[in-house]
This record gives sequence, C-alpha cells and structure tokens, in this order.
Amino acid sequence: MDIRKLNTLRAIAASIVLITHFSDVTGWLDGALGGRAGQYGVMLFFLLSGFLMSHLYFDKKANKENIKRYVISRTARVVPLYVLVVACSYSMYYFGHTGLYEITEVQSLIAHLLFIYGESVLWTIAPEIQFYVIFIGLWKIASWRSGYIYVIVTVVLIVLFFSNFPRIHGDFDGIPYNFFHIVRSLPYFLVGVLIGMHYKSANVPPYLRKNIFIAPLLLIPLMYPHFSPITSDAKMRMWLSYEVLLVMAAVFISVIYLVPDDNRLLANRVGDFLGRISYSLYLLHMPIIQFISTFDMPIVLKLILFLSSSVCVAYLSFRWIEKPTARLIRSVFDDKQRMQKLRVNCQ
Repeated sequence: MDIRKLNTLRAIAASIVLITHFSDVTGWLDGALGGRAGQYGVMLFFLLSGFLMSHLYFDKKANKENIKRYVISRTARVVPLYVLVVACSYSMYYFGHTGLYEITEVQSLIAHLLFIYGESVLWTIAPEIQFYVIFIGLWKIASWRSGYIYVIVTVVLIVLFFSNFPRIHGDFDGIPYNFFHIVRSLPYFLVGVLIGMHYKSANVPPYLRKNIFIAPLLLIPLMYPHFSPITSDAKMRMWLSYEVLLVMAAVFISVIYLVPDDNRLLANRVGDFLGRISYSLYLLHMPIIQFISTFDMPIVLKLILFLSSSVCVAYLSFRWIEKPTARLIRSVFDDKQRMQKLRVNCQ
C-alpha cells in the first residue's frame, strides 16, 4: 500500500534540515531559522523510519527468508550512497584536498564504516542502521505476541528517562564511537513503530478525515528556538525532552491518520519528486552550503543557488547512484534465491 503523503513528509523533513543549516552557515535572517532547529527534520525521519518498518513488515512472518529480504532491502536503500560519501571524504583528505566531510584519519573512517560514529549530518546514519537491527528483534516479538511491543516501548522510554539518557561515547584504540545518538533517537523510532502498527487496521471516522488537520505541521516551526514560547530546557535540548516527542508524535499522527490521502499539499508531484531524492539531499547538502557560502553575492542569491544546486546534485545522485545500486543489490539477491530454489527442485 503506497502512502503518497509520506513522500512530501520526507521532503519537509529534508527541507527543515537544509534551511536550518543554510541559516547557521550563512547567517541568513540572523540565524533565526537555525539554532539546532534542523533536529526536528531528523526527528521526522526517525518517526517515518519506525512507522514504515512496522507498517510494511509486522503483518509478515519473521522467518528467515523474509528477514533476508528485509536486510537486503534496507541495505540497498541506505548503505551504498553513505559508503561512497564516506570513502570519498577520506580519499579527498588523503590526497590533500578538502573532503566532503571531515574524515581525515583511518580510525574515523573505520568508525563510520562500522556505523558507530558520524561527522556532521552523517551521525544520523549510524542510529538508522542500528534501528534496522533492533527492528528484527521487535519483528520477531510482534510475530509471537504483538502486545509485548507496547510493554517494550514503555519500558525503554521509562529507563531512558530515569537514566538521564546515558552519554555512551569515547574511543577504542583510537576508533571513536558515540552511542548517545542512538540513545536519544530511539524514542522517536519506537513511537514511529507504534504508530505504524495500526495504520492498516485503523478505522478513522470520515468526519475526522479533514484537510484542516494538516495545520499541526505549523507546530514544528513554532518550536524553533528563535520563535518558541517554550521556556523549559526542551527549547534547546529537544532530543532529551518527552515534551518535544509528544508534540512531534501528535503532528505525525495528524498527518498520517487524519489528513485525507488526496490532500493536494501533501499528495503532489513536487512532493513525490523531493521525497524520492530526500536521502541524497540530506547526505550531500552540507558540502554544497560550505562551497556556496564562500561566494561574494547577495545572500538571497546564495539561497537560490544552494537550493537549486542541492536538488540537481541530489537528483543525479538518486538517478545514477541510489537507484542503480539498489536495483543491482536486489537483483543479485533475487538471482541467488532463484538458484537455490532450482537446486532444491532438482534434488
């Protein structure tokens, strides 16, 4: 079942990150759209990740074949472009050039490839991969007793709260690791899993399916540090506040469950396009900002050039890297599956 609204939601999440980083780097609007506000875009990504996994897989058996397909699908979607970006970043520094990201030592390279550390925006990929592993366990439990998922999520949220979100980071023989990122991001992924569990079976009354329920999306900019009326530490320490989790989950539920599927603001070709290239947009926009920020031109022109360049680069990346590598990985797996079935039949 294709949920077209999710494409635009991905595009919104990526746009929040892009605009925030542009504001921080260039000082656009005196940094009013910056100040860590990009974290809200990342929260949306993690909510989407948990939602899609439970929505797509919980009604399937957690057997060996389905888990293999899941692993191949998730790997093909995320890993190839990430590995290419990491390898290029290190290679460029090794040969004396400015890299895409600051991966200047072998230890840092290893940490990135092991998904235990990340520079700049790359930090989000490690938790995402770790969530993929965690989800296999949740999937098996859901196949056995789905009600235990609620217990697990509740216990994890309570433990994280009373343990003050432990800062697990350091290095091992010079190889850095930072598991604090997964600790602080895990509640968003788990809440996304809970929301996705019920999407197929939810019976939302027609009188609640209204376009007006797109309005809660406006709560996200209202939480930006420069605009927010919030006076608690949730204003700047958003990952560590369940107040923010509550608001972001409410926004997500409103869009997913209450906004009609044919809402023109969320179901349109622009949203479809930007949603498809959102991963490349996210991974590749920072070097583009750094490059364009050195130009001597009005900041509005920098913004236009940044956005147009980022979209073009992301499309090329999606068209020539993401799609072909994902298709290749899946086809190799499918070929192996067919060969195994042929051997079994021949026996």
